[in-house]
Amino acid sequence: METKKVQVAIIGAGFGGLTAAALLAQKGLQVAVVEQNKYPGGCASSYKRKGYWFETGATTLVGLDPDMPLRYLLDQTDIQLPALRLETPMQVRLTDGTVITRFPGLEDWIREAERVFGPEGQQAFWETCYAISRKVWRTSLRQLSFPFSNLSDVWEAVMSVRWEQIGLVPLAFSTMRDLLSRHKLLDNERFVQFVDQQLLITAQNYHPEVNVLFGATALCYTLYGNYYLPGGLRQLAERVVQYLEEKQGQMLYGRVVQKVVPLPQGGYEVTTDKGLIEAEFVFFNVPINNVHSLYQEENIKRKLKPILLPAEEVNGAVTWGIVFDRTLTTPQVLHHQLHVPGGVPFIGSDSIFVSLSHPEDELRAPKGKCVASVSTHVHHPHTTWITQKKDLEKWVVRFLAEQGFFKEEDVHFVQAATPGAWIEWTGREWGQVGGYPQYQRIKPWQMKDARLDGKKAYLCGDTVYPGQGIPGVCLSGIIAAKKLLRDHF
Repeated sequence: METKKVQVAIIGAGFGGLTAAALLAQKGLQVAVVEQNKYPGGCASSYKRKGYWFETGATTLVGLDPDMPLRYLLDQTDIQLPALRLETPMQVRLTDGTVITRFPGLEDWIREAERVFGPEGQQAFWETCYAISRKVWRTSLRQLSFPFSNLSDVWEAVMSVRWEQIGLVPLAFSTMRDLLSRHKLLDNERFVQFVDQQLLITAQNYHPEVNVLFGATALCYTLYGNYYLPGGLRQLAERVVQYLEEKQGQMLYGRVVQKVVPLPQGGYEVTTDKGLIEAEFVFFNVPINNVHSLYQEENIKRKLKPILLPAEEVNGAVTWGIVFDRTLTTPQVLHHQLHVPGGVPFIGSDSIFVSLSHPEDELRAPKGKCVASVSTHVHHPHTTWITQKKDLEKWVVRFLAEQGFFKEEDVHFVQAATPGAWIEWTGREWGQVGGYPQYQRIKPWQMKDARLDGKKAYLCGDTVYPGQGIPGVCLSGIIAAKKLLRDHF
């Protein structure tokens, strides 16, 4: 069996791992990314069917504003993206047909929220959320030692602290329920339902569980630059891969990692279905549940066990890819959250998210055609096994036709994918997506630090702190890379 020797082995080509790979390669380390699929990007990639490109999971690109992690990565590497800024980030349609436009300007959005939900409390609530989100992003790249796992982390945090960062600490102890109550919005049932479905996109949970620190930031992502990448989000991962390979890094596609064993002499042996890899350092860019299965050291398994979330506390997804004729009635706004009266059949979720290809993007679909990537959450994916794919395909076409996205006869292709497809595509246990949901009982310092074993194994991705969304996983890769470099170089 072939044995390949590298300095750094990164397991998984999701965007957190690619971020770490690029930053380590930039510093001269020899990096190899091990990926079971033939495309990079993980849950922020694209796949091809029938000649069209569909988004795998994430569909919106956020994080290019100042003080945000993706901006930092691009500035450090000089990677260029062909990104198109969206004039309108999203529209939301309630069950009664009311259309809400998530305007990118704070004042415009407040007026829209007051129009739909009434004026009481809206301005103060959204001004508070936006102020918190700005502080969070300014802090994110200044406190790269958090969560702490040694005294050096604490010292670095103290040396980098600013007064506004101290003011953020109490927000980890209160929930969005508390914030809604403070602004007399908790009894505004229509607004609370809107907030919950918006939180589900980014925080994977609802207002009683999501802490203010994360929830306020999550609710404000449409108030920052939202971008579209011609050709799909795969372009983001592929440009980072190109940079990595220019720095002599390697992409090892089509290799399924079976186990990782620490070696007595130091370093790690990574067993794949196509041979062995020996590495001085190893990065796990997979969910913590998968890390627990892969890493063969009982002491570390015991330490990980208390922070693992069970299947009933994570989310899976059902996704649909649809191709239809673009007409004059096709929505101009590309991203939509649609509340579903009575819930999605067989699943029970309350909304679906619809992302349309740009009308000028002929890399994803020929002119005159539109690609829609549609998704919804599946709670408890381990027990909510979806087998009614054809019924769901018929339902989504009928529902979107009723919403005016197209006529049923204009649809050329539709295909549904269940959590089982996510298991096959990503290898993520139970087909979980979107990272770990926010739970109030889990405080930030209880989340897993980037150091896995205190030696030369590290973690990044959407189930470690901080994760979720492209900006979050990018930040997790930045933190992990910085800690490795500080620990050993």
